[in-house]
Amino acid sequence: MAVSIAFRPQDPALAGEYDNMLACIRCGLCLTSCPTYVLSLQEAEGPRGRVGMARALAEGNLQLTPDLVSHELNCLVCDACSAVCPAGVHMDPLQVVLRSRLNEGARPSWNVRLVRAVVFTWLFTDMRRFRAVARLLWLYQRTGLRWLARHLGIPRLMGMGEAERLLPQLPAQFLTPHDETYAPEGSATDPVAFFAGCVMSTALADVDRATIRVLQRAGHTVSNPAQQGCCGALHAHGGDLSQALELAKRNIVAFEATQGPIVVNSAGCGAMLKDYAHHLRSDPVWVQRAAAFSARVRDLSELLMTAALPMKRKVPQKVVYQDACHLLHAQRISRQPRELLRQIDGLELAEIGEAGLCCGSAGVYNVTNPVQSKQLQQRKLDNALRVAPDLIVTSNPGCLLQLRAGLQERGSPIAVRHIAEVLDEASAP
Repeated sequence: MAVSIAFRPQDPALAGEYDNMLACIRCGLCLTSCPTYVLSLQEAEGPRGRVGMARALAEGNLQLTPDLVSHELNCLVCDACSAVCPAGVHMDPLQVVLRSRLNEGARPSWNVRLVRAVVFTWLFTDMRRFRAVARLLWLYQRTGLRWLARHLGIPRLMGMGEAERLLPQLPAQFLTPHDETYAPEGSATDPVAFFAGCVMSTALADVDRATIRVLQRAGHTVSNPAQQGCCGALHAHGGDLSQALELAKRNIVAFEATQGPIVVNSAGCGAMLKDYAHHLRSDPVWVQRAAAFSARVRDLSELLMTAALPMKRKVPQKVVYQDACHLLHAQRISRQPRELLRQIDGLELAEIGEAGLCCGSAGVYNVTNPVQSKQLQQRKLDNALRVAPDLIVTSNPGCLLQLRAGLQERGSPIAVRHIAEVLDEASAP
């Protein structure tokens, strides 16, 4: 007679994801979908290697070593492995909990702690401070300081040359939510609430405005709640899970008074908002509120497929649609943006090789892991340029900035635009 013994992991911090780890059957189907495995062909740089190390750590069979930390933090958390896993292993929540554990067990250097304190704790937790810093960056660009700094080589001397190149030209006006409501055009349909985001509402505020115009033309009344803020994805993937959950609770409260779907135009934010239900599943106070919130979240393309957006203008361009990982893999959305683009008169949609492979942006991965990020960026651009497009379209701010920086470095005239901008142009009166 067989006796089953319920095993309890030795590491309580990883206990909540232990069943997720046990689901891995080590079949290897995930390997060719993983960007770091494709680059290195090392088992420890692949999903099943990372799951195996996390499980051994949870069971007390592995110690926290610099080698283990390095392999785990090299993961882009792109979720490509989750999308193809036949056993249902979900890498994103595992990495979120694991990185929180790594932060507790491996004390980072003083400069890393300083950056985390300034960026994650001070900057991203308060949108007033975030907008103030963004305004200083706008002045840095508009007053000629950026030109001077680049010609003097200051960003390069500070080790920030690559990061500074990713900074877009900031708009003169940000989109600051004030509980305002935007009236629909034409016949009215269901109301929606708009998630403005932190980077999107400042550095890419014009994309947010284009998104709102598109929603209005599709007949939606759009509300923009004032108390919303950062989604917390950067905190979660950076190992600060407690701060990510605080931001999640703030957003849940901010949107509870609104009606209809919560529309997001950033793939990374959308994936995080949909995961609030998972991250707060053990909190008796927030579990139901988080589940109700996450059930309302829709990507812009996901929502527009059920609406009637009138396409009034030709866009005579050959377009490559770049799949954002957190839209394709995490949210399983691929068909909808392509079908919307095909509805535009004159637009030719071209597919590329390795379409599902990450471009190397992955939140702040292009800053923390510049070597692997650059390799993936160049690989993505090589695949895109082989079809000779006029335009590359994506649905995530990180992808947009990553590809734009790579094309500028190559001296390429090809533009990169957010899908909301293209839909705005095609649906304009």
